[in-house]
Amino acid sequence: MMGKPRVRFAPSPTGYLHVGNARTALFNWLFARHYEGSFILRIEDTDRERTSKKYEESIIQELKWLGLDWDEGPGKDGPFGPYHQFDRLDIYKTYLEKLIERHQVYPCYCSDEELEAERAQLIALRQTPRYMGKCRNLTHHERMQRENDGRKPAYRFRVKKGIIEFNDLIKGRMSFDSEAIGDFIIVRSNGIPAYNFAVVVDDSHMKISHVIRGEDHLSNTALQMLLYYSLGFEPPRFAHHPLILGWDRSKLSKRHGSVTVKEFREKGILAEAFLNYLSLLGSSLGGGKEVSPFKEIISGFTLERVGKSGAIFDEAKLNWLNGVYIRNYDPGRLMVLLEPYIRKAGYDYESLDNEWFKEVISSITGNLMKLSDIDRFINIYFDSRYEIRPEALKLLNENGSLDIIVRLREAMEASENNDGTMYPEVIKKIKQETGLKGRKLLMPIRAAITGVLVGPELDKVFSLLRKESILMRCDKAIELITKET
Repeated sequence: MMGKPRVRFAPSPTGYLHVGNARTALFNWLFARHYEGSFILRIEDTDRERTSKKYEESIIQELKWLGLDWDEGPGKDGPFGPYHQFDRLDIYKTYLEKLIERHQVYPCYCSDEELEAERAQLIALRQTPRYMGKCRNLTHHERMQRENDGRKPAYRFRVKKGIIEFNDLIKGRMSFDSEAIGDFIIVRSNGIPAYNFAVVVDDSHMKISHVIRGEDHLSNTALQMLLYYSLGFEPPRFAHHPLILGWDRSKLSKRHGSVTVKEFREKGILAEAFLNYLSLLGSSLGGGKEVSPFKEIISGFTLERVGKSGAIFDEAKLNWLNGVYIRNYDPGRLMVLLEPYIRKAGYDYESLDNEWFKEVISSITGNLMKLSDIDRFINIYFDSRYEIRPEALKLLNENGSLDIIVRLREAMEASENNDGTMYPEVIKKIKQETGLKGRKLLMPIRAAITGVLVGPELDKVFSLLRKESILMRCDKAIELITKET
């Protein structure tokens, strides 16, 4: 590679940051950091009807949350700004005028209705929908007639017959027949540049060396190559990575579940876990490891290690990986991250016994897949939130459970201990009396004392609950079992 690379991530603020776009941003960022290059953030906001400042702020927030810092872009001025496309309209206008002078573009006066009718006709004839050049050879007089009728022209690029080829750094040699493309719009009738034109001008002006993006942009690249050559620009190197797929192997969309970074952040996915998962999704960056330190991912990143086929987004796998990160997280930092979820669950955070609650959090860390799972498990430590869930009651109604809970209550009542040492004492006593052990003994106790079938180790639960709480819960379980039988 000659010199240090310059790559960019250029989102359109028309919605929240999609998982697929986050992966594209990540690949660009990894590429820049691996080769000690520059990562540029550019906001493509020319679609004024759909763009929103709310979405732009959200995209920036999510990138910061992920730790994908940029070297140039909003908030970090550089020598190639401005970094919002709508602030660059004069630059696009200059290059449009050059193409007009060279007769490489022409004004098109076709209405949306006329274009849609042409499209429908081509589809009916089983031909590729494209512009057939109705306005390509209009005379000056014909153009003036249309303008006098109040029609404002868009500008179309004259596509010459031939083959468009380029070498993709992931997919290899790519070839497109211009015959199937048709003359395409580069500036709309309202004076706003179309995507392909603006991108070519911006990438050239910002000295972008590599364009790394999803394979759904391959057809755009063919059009952009024509513009690069017509404008006398040196094209960047292109790399089109496969898309992220849903469980049915179609492009990941809302029908598959959560698809935005915002949704996963709010669920309580850690940024480190999310980046780890995205970086390994459909690639061999981790060298076969599920959990990889990010320094290793950066040092091992190459485009050659990016997979060539689409990867299925498995939210269950992400949750599992997130659980691994939670279990290894610094307890102090974890408490800070959990605070808003604890408040959302309805707890008065300031009134909680700090030392006791730290032990509560420590006891359930191994059960958390997401930070938002916290309320499922801390509830078992508060008598006001205690309830026996249907699945737990079903187990308690099985033969033998009532006897175990009665014996548990008796052993607890007789115990002189009121701390963590009472658990092994009472369990040993019940084992001796019933001859039971393992799940047959412990699951009914878990169901009665916690109200659920999954949770922290019972010895930790007993050590953190008051003796009075355990007796109350035994009474509640016995009452419910007796009522059911």
